[in-house]
Amino acid sequence: MSRLTIALDAMGGDFGPRVTVPAALQALASNPVLIIKLVGNPFDIQPHLNQCDPAVLERLQLIPAELMVANDAKPSQAIRNSRGTSMRIALELLKEGEAQACVSAGNTGALMGLAKMMLKPLDGIDRPALVTALPNQKGGKTLLLDLGANVECDCDMLVQFAVMGSVMAEEILQISNPRVALLNIGEEETKGLDNIQAAAAILRDVQQINYIGYLEGNDLLTGETDVLVCDGFVGNVTLKTLEGVVRVFLSLLSSGKRKRLWWMKLISYWFKKSLSKRFGHLNPDRYNGACLLGLRSSVIKSHGAANQQAFTVAIEQAVQAVERQIPMLIAARLQAVLPKSE
Repeated sequence: MSRLTIALDAMGGDFGPRVTVPAALQALASNPVLIIKLVGNPFDIQPHLNQCDPAVLERLQLIPAELMVANDAKPSQAIRNSRGTSMRIALELLKEGEAQACVSAGNTGALMGLAKMMLKPLDGIDRPALVTALPNQKGGKTLLLDLGANVECDCDMLVQFAVMGSVMAEEILQISNPRVALLNIGEEETKGLDNIQAAAAILRDVQQINYIGYLEGNDLLTGETDVLVCDGFVGNVTLKTLEGVVRVFLSLLSSGKRKRLWWMKLISYWFKKSLSKRFGHLNPDRYNGACLLGLRSSVIKSHGAANQQAFTVAIEQAVQAVERQIPMLIAARLQAVLPKSE
């Protein structure tokens, strides 16, 4: 691919241009075919570009947008008042074919609603789902979806999530015949809510999906499955609980400033370095960015509190989604699977 263009909502998230602009510059510096259309208020963005390498600036285009979607705005209200905002303009660039993917750390509900309204879901998809890849104990990654785009899901939506997750596992994680499981309160077939049991009954009969049954929350990082499917409420709570625990654990490794003997400091340093090397891959900054699957184009939602490193990872995810043509592959799989599953 000679050129790859990403539309980036520079104003979204807790930190706005202080994080999004340096991350964009970092992504441009590491990828010579990448072009970024930076959407936001020029007054806020320009100070972060003054010391930039001119060669990098050649592949960055600033698109003015004086308004932004507030992080705490209700999605319905944010969508009604979205004209002229950085989020909407970034999505318009994607819709009009001036960009191949969009990245935003802004209001999740507003991004979901606007993306669905402007880009339209694929045929056979009721609502898009947020998915991310989590590192697991076996050295690989496990896809978890939905992460909060859909609080309540019927059985058909869970099946659709399974199809989309399976395609993404094959193309992004390069896993042949990926294992798909439903997140449940037990592994027995009789356990779980009605929608989960109904989805399981459908998935057992879908030959194109390698469905392995139910898994419990303690298997999230064990590598027992490649794709773990749940509704958005459960997925969001699960992910944020995991991130909170990992951040506390990593902060404990860097804490402790009490006076100690030199040999105690040496042992402590070795111990922390060993643990950081062993568990550092669990740092949420390394897997930031949830792909909004099920749309006709690629949209990546970054965590609102992402730092520069984490937001750069989200941009890299957008690049991968475009290079692998994820929406097109999901559409093809849906045509093969869903009519038979119905």
